[in-house]
Amino acid sequence: FNSLTVSLPPVFYSFGSGAGDIVNPHIDDGGSSAVRLQNPFSFFGHTYSQIYVNNNGYLTFDQSWKNYTPIQFNVYSGRDIIAPLWTDIDNRANGVISYNQYSNGSVLSQATRDINQYFPGVNFNASWVFVATWDRVAYFNYSGTEVTFQLLLISDSKNRSYVVMNYVSIPISPQAWMAGYKTENNTHNFTIEAPSTSNLFSTTNVGIPGHWAFRVDEPSSKAPGLFLTKDKHAVTSDGDSRLIQLDYPFVYFGKSHSQIYVSRRAEQKG
Repeated sequence: FNSLTVSLPPVFYSFGSGAGDIVNPHIDDGGSSAVRLQNPFSFFGHTYSQIYVNNNGYLTFDQSWKNYTPIQFNVYSGRDIIAPLWTDIDNRANGVISYNQYSNGSVLSQATRDINQYFPGVNFNASWVFVATWDRVAYFNYSGTEVTFQLLLISDSKNRSYVVMNYVSIPISPQAWMAGYKTENNTHNFTIEAPSTSNLFSTTNVGIPGHWAFRVDEPSSKAPGLFLTKDKHAVTSDGDSRLIQLDYPFVYFGKSHSQIYVSRRAEQKG
């Protein structure tokens, strides 16, 4: 069950035995023991010094959790959760779940570039990165399926914290699934809306399919806005989308429209 060094997907950070990862036990509904963080991580007003990497596709901070059926992220649970893909995963037959953390080296440079690209103008300089990777794991009762995704926690010396979720092509999950995050008191939550797990690779909120990124250190932190047009060109913006030509005219109270703009102010303009 050793994780091999493989050709990395273009959106992924280094992982596996070649990166010196620590490997989770091959136990159904298992997970890591408490991982002491080299750098405290702020998550919507809470600062944590430990984390648990749960095999079923999510991180928790207070204790390990075996739940394989995801809860809705807008429902109270009394627990902070970050879930790149919460579903029923079984790593006993195939796949490796591993993690590592970095406070120097090329991984910090990569994280610095990424966060400044995803959030222009933040002048970010990463000082710590935590990388958790689910590599070619199987869905429960579906041995041989290969599901690969990655979660990054990134922070700087100013205690600014970011979460990044990276996806490659993922088979459709036969189980219930959720992706996103939630806080223990449910004051902050976000769900990645996708028809199925196989669509995660083509979704984004930062303009690059397969990437999702969120600033999570402050209660006022918000995810970047996303505009996804017909040609799947995602645009992050503080204003309106570019002009979108409609395939078919849309009639709105007697007036026909052939184009539309999507506004960050939760309204649409014809």
